[in-house]
Amino acid sequence: MPSFKKPMIRSRSHSSASELPVAASHGNEHFARTLQQRARQQGVTLLELLVGIVIGLMTIAVAMGALIASRGVSSSVSDISQLQQQASYAFRVIGSQLRQAGSLRLNLAPAKNEGDPIDSIDPVAFETAVDGFNPAKDSIFGINAPSADEYKLTVGYRNYTEQLFNKSASESMLRNCLGQTGSDARVRSQFRFDADTRELRCAGEDEAKPLVKNVANFSVRYLHQTDPSPFGNPQIKYVNASALDATQWGQVTAVEVCIVMFGSDTTNMPAGTTYSDCPADDGTITKIDMTQLAAPRKNRVHMVFRNVFQLRSQGLLG
Repeated sequence: MPSFKKPMIRSRSHSSASELPVAASHGNEHFARTLQQRARQQGVTLLELLVGIVIGLMTIAVAMGALIASRGVSSSVSDISQLQQQASYAFRVIGSQLRQAGSLRLNLAPAKNEGDPIDSIDPVAFETAVDGFNPAKDSIFGINAPSADEYKLTVGYRNYTEQLFNKSASESMLRNCLGQTGSDARVRSQFRFDADTRELRCAGEDEAKPLVKNVANFSVRYLHQTDPSPFGNPQIKYVNASALDATQWGQVTAVEVCIVMFGSDTTNMPAGTTYSDCPADDGTITKIDMTQLAAPRKNRVHMVFRNVFQLRSQGLLG
């Protein structure tokens, strides 16, 4: 009998068909998880938002406080620097006049006529009193409480012309506090404090003009040599203008100038903030409360500047 092979019937595997739904299921779960993660990453909660706003506001507040403090310090430093510059200028002008007070002209050839050649062996001499300048009276003078048309301090010295290398005619090189030449015989500078405008004013032979502003006080004291004799027992003491008569001004050896200046910016000052004012006539110093002053000086920085200038005459002209 012929043999017949039993046909093999291959059954189609359903393994791939059964795995497809499983793979799809895993893919859907992964996609869902990814969507959930992205959803969580794209936003913040209300609490997180509030915390961020608070931190941002605190940062801005600290920055603004630092900026305000920095501006306040910068403004105070600028104010003080400006006062120092103005005081330096005032003392430079006053000092240049006081150091020359009482100075005389040195005649290199008093025994010769004008135009004659001068030799190195010719005797020299100081020209003392001339018409328009008396050293004993015109070198220095002061008024303790001057009126509106008077001056607290007046200084003068001998004016004269000299031959300049680039000029055909002789000219004077001396100037007063306003840069003016003055009269032919005298260079005069006068100083006073204007309480209405808060200015220190200077005058030569003409009307007074402002020298510096924001001035609170202008005080002058004089160092008087009580015994000008060369072999006596000279003593020097501080006096005010009212303590000197007409014959004693030539015995003044030096002048103490005190200026109080106040700033332009108002600052927050603790109650009781004070500064030491210029010395009074008896030498006492008063403390001034800056928080109790009237406008415009209230709550503004005040600085006191003092200097002593020696006169060239040495106080021995009287």
